[in-house]
Amino acid sequence: MLDAFIEVFTTFSGIFSLFTLVVLEIVLGIDNIIFIAIICGYIPNKKDQQRARFIGLMLALAVRVLLLSTINFITKMVDPFFFIGHIPITGRGLILFGGGAFLIVKTVTEIYHKFKIADKEETAKSRQLTWTQAILQITLIDIVFSFDSIITAVGVTSDNPNAALALATMIMAVVVAMIAMLMFAPYVSDFIEKYPTIKMLALAFLVVIGLILVLEALEDAHVLHLPEGVNIKTYGYAALFFSVIVESLNIRLKNVKEKRGA
Repeated sequence: MLDAFIEVFTTFSGIFSLFTLVVLEIVLGIDNIIFIAIICGYIPNKKDQQRARFIGLMLALAVRVLLLSTINFITKMVDPFFFIGHIPITGRGLILFGGGAFLIVKTVTEIYHKFKIADKEETAKSRQLTWTQAILQITLIDIVFSFDSIITAVGVTSDNPNAALALATMIMAVVVAMIAMLMFAPYVSDFIEKYPTIKMLALAFLVVIGLILVLEALEDAHVLHLPEGVNIKTYGYAALFFSVIVESLNIRLKNVKEKRGA
């Protein structure tokens, strides 16, 4: 196995595969970072927020590495466990559907309570979480996002005939991506907390991700049939990227107006 790790950094194909997977893992980890940032924002103590964010990302790393260590079991989870009529139910489908449903319900509830707080029918204090509650919610969603991330990574490296090299590449990619996420997560959290409109945009994005997970589960069960080559997750991320650019321009324009007014 050590030889496989060395080969990742000493061959062009190994370095290219590692770079590709690192970029992929970071992109797939954006929703994880956003969810952690929003949940940690409900913890009243700043130090506890930082600690929960760090532990949340460490848990995400641990879950991903654990899933990679059981790669044979993970690949079997795309096979049907049982059938409901003619509908195949897989382990992957169950996890994606459950995680997507949780994300939709959780996020829609948070949006609803934000309007309640704005109308002064509730106080922001009523939505605060304890450190333990935050970690439990982060752990649950980490499992869902990690599973989806690892399945994607397995698909990317499935053409590699060297199983040890493929596994070493995936492990290194997960570790490097998580280090990058740990570095940028505080800035993402601060940015979301600083601008309320960005926070609402982030919540809306999580609803979209939840819907995508549910749709992927339905496609996995052959209930939903998408055209070949259509990746609904790509459309979701493209929409987020466009929305962030537009909102950033609005924030920039607002700041310029405030400076001129001052």
